Amino acid sequence: MNTQTILLIILAVIVSLALVLFQYYHKNKLRGKLSIALSFLRFITYFCGFLLLINPKFTKNEYTTEKANLIVLADNSSSVATAKEEVHQTIENLKQSEAVQKRFVVDTYNFGSFLKEGDSLSFQEKNTNISQALSALKDIYATTNSAVVLLTDGNQTLGQDYDFNSSGRQLPIYPIAVGDTTRYEDLAISQVNTNRYAFLKNKYPVQIYVSYSGKRDVTVPIRIALNGKSVFRQNVSFSSINSSEVINTLLNANSVGTKNLKVTIGNLENERNTANNSREVVVEVIDEKTKIALVSTIMHPDIGALKKSIESNGQRSVSILSPADDLKKFEGVDLFILYQPGPNFKGVFDYIENTKANTFTITGPKTDWNFLNRAQKSFTKNSYNQTEEVFAVTNSGFGLFNIADFSVEDFPPLQSSLGDIVLHGKNDILLTQRIKGVDLNQPLLAVFEEGKKRDAVLFGEHIWKWRMQNYRNEQSFKNFDDLIGKLTLYLASNKSRERLTLDYENTYTGSGDARISATYFDKTFVFDANAEMLLKLKNSETKITSEIPMLLRGNYYEADLSNLSAGKYDFTVSVKKENLSKSGSFTILDFDVEKQFLSTNYEKLQRLAQNTGGSLFYPNQNQDLIQDLLGDDRFLPTRKNKQNVVSLIDFGLLLGLMVIALAAEWFLRKYNGLI
Repeated sequence: MNTQTILLIILAVIVSLALVLFQYYHKNKLRGKLSIALSFLRFITYFCGFLLLINPKFTKNEYTTEKANLIVLADNSSSVATAKEEVHQTIENLKQSEAVQKRFVVDTYNFGSFLKEGDSLSFQEKNTNISQALSALKDIYATTNSAVVLLTDGNQTLGQDYDFNSSGRQLPIYPIAVGDTTRYEDLAISQVNTNRYAFLKNKYPVQIYVSYSGKRDVTVPIRIALNGKSVFRQNVSFSSINSSEVINTLLNANSVGTKNLKVTIGNLENERNTANNSREVVVEVIDEKTKIALVSTIMHPDIGALKKSIESNGQRSVSILSPADDLKKFEGVDLFILYQPGPNFKGVFDYIENTKANTFTITGPKTDWNFLNRAQKSFTKNSYNQTEEVFAVTNSGFGLFNIADFSVEDFPPLQSSLGDIVLHGKNDILLTQRIKGVDLNQPLLAVFEEGKKRDAVLFGEHIWKWRMQNYRNEQSFKNFDDLIGKLTLYLASNKSRERLTLDYENTYTGSGDARISATYFDKTFVFDANAEMLLKLKNSETKITSEIPMLLRGNYYEADLSNLSAGKYDFTVSVKKENLSKSGSFTILDFDVEKQFLSTNYEKLQRLAQNTGGSLFYPNQNQDLIQDLLGDDRFLPTRKNKQNVVSLIDFGLLLGLMVIALAAEWFLRKYNGLI
């Protein structure tokens, strides 16, 4: 309370006393106890009234003690299963320690591919993503005083390498290296790179990365078997200095179909971990390739992004052409991508009209709409020649192909010109426009179908930003490339529209991500959400069959195959009560990435601790860890003072006292016959 307020309160006392003396002792000759009582009540009334007018403010201090957070983060992957007793014991020691409880608030998490809350551990996760778990904790506890106790073997199988992503972290990390820290002599096939597709009568490359952990000189053979038949053999030498090799070779694609390649390396004497001495990959040999021409007169990042995205599938090739090129270069093209056409595209449109070729037109601020409206009949736009940023909104009713895995929720806007758009003929809208937060009844990406001819149009440029945003969100271009791939596949095909379409991979590395999805339309080509879909599976080797009902997932049906064992499977998806079915095949490779590691990687955990201001410990050093945490001044409890400034007018007691004083004075005066 400041000096001015105190002076005003003293003045209020003096004025209240002066008014009482004037009213009860100057004019009124009443004396005695009654006069004193009435004077006191009137003084209370005046003083409370003046206090409410002055409205002094009072500061209230609330003191609280805030403990530091101790985050216990446990690796829940299968590679730690052999040390599960050590993990459980460490967690219990930290949670039951009274000294730790007094100093810290203990929170428990576990992780495999993603961070999860709680200490319920199954040790069955099939991937380890240490970097993602630590990054997520950093976001959660960014503004707090916290430390992380990380129980893991240090072997990461997914995500960014935490060894190169640990500097600058705000949270000190105390790794506890669980598992076997002994270094064993080991040979491993670290990675096998090959094309997903190969073309008949061509050669396809195979690249093999081999590593060696040991001190002596060894020479071992490395072999490649194609469908069980040996097609390559080479001896490789290693030493304590030369601990890795890269082997490159070319194999012949002699026949169409799926080819299983098994790469193996010889075992060392008494080698403990032989699970990482072999790898399997699958190559599909095909006899055709989709040829796509991307026609443009301007240089733009969209062109490179589209080429990269489309050619991510080896079955497709993109040629970047100019409309002025010889028309012979357009022969054999399955799909034309026309980027912001102008009058110099007239020859290209004439060629497309004559050959009935399919097109994908991308427009933008540089598009000549007077020409484009005359050159084709699928759509028209009355452009106002005013550039605007247009956000995309997914049309949930789109059903030509499955787009459930693709979202444009936080994608940047495209550049487009304002204008009214009219679509002609049979069309289906995949994306609509949103401008300045308002959803417009205008298409952004639309598909047309008339007989066997198919076309599409995108009303905006800078689609390259979507591909970049997709990578930013998921550290992968896959979802964006899959959408462009599905759109390209639909446009490049002249087959009539199908009521049942399937979406699946030919090869799955392990069964964890194995899924088959299907989209089914009724006879009017409206998505049927009430259909009964059945997946029939047959293992090609064991001949064991099984049936799995497909579950509705929004606008598609899906079957989860994560429980299947490794092997090659033939399958049929059928619609009950309809004479409609489709078949295919896929291969689940026998590969468990968690089995590739035998020893604890304590060196990387040591570097992680040093880079974050922590220390490395082992399971038998739990008490040392606790003493280190308790003795660290960084984690001392913090006493915080919270000041609440409250106005006197907020207290109803003062107003109530004033009312009581007035009522008491009135009652006494009436009781004693005073006016």
